[in-house]
Amino acid sequence: MKVLMVLTSHDTLGSTGRKTGFWLEELAAPYYRFKDSGADITLASPAGGQPPLDPKSNEPDFQTDDTHRFEADEAAGAQLAETVLLNSVDVTDFDAVFYPGGHGPLWDLAEDRDSISLIETALRNDIPVALVCHAPGVLRHVTGSDGSALVKGRTVTGFTNTEEDGVGLTDIVPFLVEDELVRLGAAYSKGADWESYVVRDGILITGQNPNSSAAAATELLELVDGRVSADR
Repeated sequence: MKVLMVLTSHDTLGSTGRKTGFWLEELAAPYYRFKDSGADITLASPAGGQPPLDPKSNEPDFQTDDTHRFEADEAAGAQLAETVLLNSVDVTDFDAVFYPGGHGPLWDLAEDRDSISLIETALRNDIPVALVCHAPGVLRHVTGSDGSALVKGRTVTGFTNTEEDGVGLTDIVPFLVEDELVRLGAAYSKGADWESYVVRDGILITGQNPNSSAAAATELLELVDGRVSADR
């Protein structure tokens, strides 16, 4: 099984003067669900090379067994430092795609033509795509085969307005994930704030927040594994 994980290259939190990027747990938890299942993982980002880590995600309150494992994993660190350019990736070479969140994707991946095209191509080729926390926001310009918003009529989740308010960034982010998905006509669904909550609609999987990362990855693995078993 080959999994593509797409990370942000954006490191500036609006006009605050603070840094942002990807959220460590949202990379680490899925990374080890995939790795421990024997998957071949490729990391990609718009700019290539070392993607920016949201420094807040590495504070003690947000560290987990998976983040500690990743921090101590020299091979994983080396792989992260050398993400491939997103525009060099042929998504049809992969069995599944996973987008970790963090606030960074709201600025770059949500507007990135290569990312938009990659998701559209993946879904057209029946390749499952999972996105967690803020990453469902990168679907805002993705369209389906009929040209309408991909999420229109689909059941999806993503970082809630109340969770964004809880971290004090409602007026900083370029758009609110919940509001944007609703505006696009999605059947937006959510669980309790900060609790793991994952939704699957066909081959599109979305997770609500950082605590949903592992469950979203497991759902993606089960979907791909189920297909492999059915083909045997």
